[in-house]
Amino acid sequence: MKYLYTLIFFIFLCSHSYAQKKNASFQLHIKRATSPIVIDGIADDPTWQDTDVADDFFMVLPMDGRKATEKSEIRMAYDDKYIYLVATFFNSTNGDNIVESLRRDFSFGNNDNFLLFLDPFNNQTTGFSFGSNAAGAQWDGTMFSGGSIDLNWDTKWVSKVVSDEDKWVFEMAVPFKSIRYKEGVKEWGINFSRLDLKASEKSSWTPIPRQFPTASLAYTGVLVWDVPPPPQSTNLSLIPYALSSVNNDIEGETAFDKKVGGDVKIGITSSLNLDLTVNPDFSQVEVDRQVTNLDRFELFFPEKRQFFLENADLFANFGYSSIRPFFSRRIGLGVPIRAGARVSGNINEKWRLGLMDMQTAAVDETGLPSQNFGVLSIQRKVFSRSSIGMMVVNKESINYPQENDSLTALYPKFNRNIGLEYNLASSNNLWNGKAFLLKSFSPNNEGNGITQAAHLEYTSRKWNWRIQEESVGENYRAEVGYVPRNGYIKINSFLGYLFFPKKGKILSHGPILNTSYYFNENFERTDNTNYLLYSFDFRNRSSLDFFISDDYVQLLSPFDPTRLGMDELPIGSEHQWNAFGWMYASKPQSLFTYTFDGRLGGYYQDGNRTSLTSSLGYRFQPYVSLSANLNYNRIKMPAPWNTNEFWLIGSEVDITFTNKLFFSNLFQYNEQSKNFDLNSRFQWRYKPASDLFIVYTNNHLLAPYTGRTWSLTVKLNYWFNP
Repeated sequence: MKYLYTLIFFIFLCSHSYAQKKNASFQLHIKRATSPIVIDGIADDPTWQDTDVADDFFMVLPMDGRKATEKSEIRMAYDDKYIYLVATFFNSTNGDNIVESLRRDFSFGNNDNFLLFLDPFNNQTTGFSFGSNAAGAQWDGTMFSGGSIDLNWDTKWVSKVVSDEDKWVFEMAVPFKSIRYKEGVKEWGINFSRLDLKASEKSSWTPIPRQFPTASLAYTGVLVWDVPPPPQSTNLSLIPYALSSVNNDIEGETAFDKKVGGDVKIGITSSLNLDLTVNPDFSQVEVDRQVTNLDRFELFFPEKRQFFLENADLFANFGYSSIRPFFSRRIGLGVPIRAGARVSGNINEKWRLGLMDMQTAAVDETGLPSQNFGVLSIQRKVFSRSSIGMMVVNKESINYPQENDSLTALYPKFNRNIGLEYNLASSNNLWNGKAFLLKSFSPNNEGNGITQAAHLEYTSRKWNWRIQEESVGENYRAEVGYVPRNGYIKINSFLGYLFFPKKGKILSHGPILNTSYYFNENFERTDNTNYLLYSFDFRNRSSLDFFISDDYVQLLSPFDPTRLGMDELPIGSEHQWNAFGWMYASKPQSLFTYTFDGRLGGYYQDGNRTSLTSSLGYRFQPYVSLSANLNYNRIKMPAPWNTNEFWLIGSEVDITFTNKLFFSNLFQYNEQSKNFDLNSRFQWRYKPASDLFIVYTNNHLLAPYTGRTWSLTVKLNYWFNP
């Protein structure tokens, strides 16, 4: 615990960097539209001749501290229903605009694009992002943690892009109903970002240090309203769906299914939302990418289901990525969700609230009872951008199909977690940190444990360092969370430095030293990983890294290092090895792109492991994007494991006929799990946020396993605003 106290002391000292907003002098005044605005990408409406202009952008990359070479102009207006924006991007560099596809929520670094960052509460912590690439593909997401963006969020808005040789123009209208804001406030945080790959330049309306993303809300300017934005009228959205599907199971039995359900969104206030769901279905959600699993612990796959995504940071960001008291994918895992409700959003400029309740069905065949999941998350802003939070998670098993001791042991009657957390974010974004404490409760005190952790990080243009400690008790249980490892103490740190040559092909280069040590609860070392990495970033946006590493593991439980069901290495056995490797990524401007990663070195039981990974991509922009991912692992060990090879091959064909009509096909072959699967998904966005999906999946087990499952689903949903 002494490490925690030390870090909290440092965090407390840093918290007093309470200062005025960095770019408060950058102001854009927005006025009511004087005439109707047509979203056509032409920008000839009379209103646009009578607005303030945000221009004279600053360069962020390749180097900050200077003005952008590519000229950009932004204008904004509003009426009773919409916020309007028109952006004109002039091309001083010859060449075609670079876009990957017309796919919504495109990859930021692979497209010429424009992004808007809105901070309606001016709290420099949360907000919304909208934008487009140069071909008109839309981008939208919720913002959290001062500059992170969740692109899984989706809402109603319209836009249009028109381009010629000299410029491209983006015009948009976002309904006030589609965002959350506090009534009566005349100043919002705002910023605009442009990426021009032809010129290899990223720019921003306000100056931002190059080590931070342009999404950093600490560096937003101010959107000044002539009068406060109009109060929202009744904000009610109905999103019903209907689907029909045919499924063929591994026994060859075919079943037909029909299903209806839907969501309701109710604006309790202009900044607090109630979401209701009945009989939800997530068949259109993209499938997880498969991996070769050589890890001793459970792998993490992100949440993609729409219902869980708005203000998801209130629930999902408590703790660390490997110590999560709540992980929404634990809900509805192989069992139907009957209904659910969420209240989430900003109560005011200081307080945020997240409240969720979900009910799942019972499964008679396995004895799984009905379960109720309740989550409460409260967050209060302190100092300039920091926050204090509390979370309560409750999982309750009810209505057991049969009441007996074996079932209650397999499915405990309850599991509860309560936690407190402090998040540090300095006004200039140079310092960030976290400290949290979690306590779990389970029947008969079998899952009553404590977890605590803290870190402090500093990020400047040249220096980046972090120190972190964490401790997870052996009896700590988070059945609705993601905690793959128990009973350990961990100390982790890294230190990095960058050099900036004044000329030449290399933009920056420098070393990073990372150390990570695990101890048991008696503070005896159980494993560690140390590596030294040297990184090169080139002016054409390609990158190359080299590393050497040292690993040590003392097994705390039996482990099969191949995960093929062979013999297991015994508890207490010790293993040490060294490795070296590299990572290369080509410049994204090319139609043909590729990455190539490799790792050569030791493995368990004085063995050797070779790992090679490559991704290849080619685009016929903007309509077709082809990609292939290959991962090869060769493990050589003494008998009985001997030599084993694993191929993981993935291939994707993404066809975007328009920015409303998509067809994607994903093929995956996993030699380790002896599995081949295909997922084809057709999507027609016939109205904003309303879709028709046709989804086909085929999963084939390969020898020595046998069997095949497939399904075909047709799903229609409609976003209705009364």
